[in-house]
Amino acid sequence: MTTVLGSCVAACLHDPERGVGGMNHFLLAETADGVRMNEEAMRYGAYAMEILINDLMKQGARRERLEAKLFGGAKMIESLQDVGAANAAFARRFLKDEGIPTIAESLGGRRARRVEFWPASGRARQREVEEAPGPRMVRPPPPVTGNDVEFF
Repeated sequence: MTTVLGSCVAACLHDPERGVGGMNHFLLAETADGVRMNEEAMRYGAYAMEILINDLMKQGARRERLEAKLFGGAKMIESLQDVGAANAAFARRFLKDEGIPTIAESLGGRRARRVEFWPASGRARQREVEEAPGPRMVRPPPPVTGNDVEFF
């Protein structure tokens, strides 16, 4: 499984005894009022975490054996509120409240991450995504020379 994260957070959960795992990816920690529980709800941490845990339990995982690895939560845009920090805090709090230990995490910072997760083994790998260079001008535009109009 692979995902790319900026301010979003991915939780990788694994039951080492059963050899099953899964990963979610959420955009925001909490749902806004009036959000229906459909595909759109997967954008929110609480719903995405519950769905992941329940799906793993359907595959034979036991809640008390689950281990978590957390990734993402970067501050991607300086001028906006720190959504990444809120997402990271939510994920940590949720797992603590559920009694699921976090055995590894890479949260915060200012760079996007590419995360790979192997559910059967619980192995995860993260790489920071290089910033894309800004647009560059190949050739400067010719200087304007008066009020001429050019047809082409």
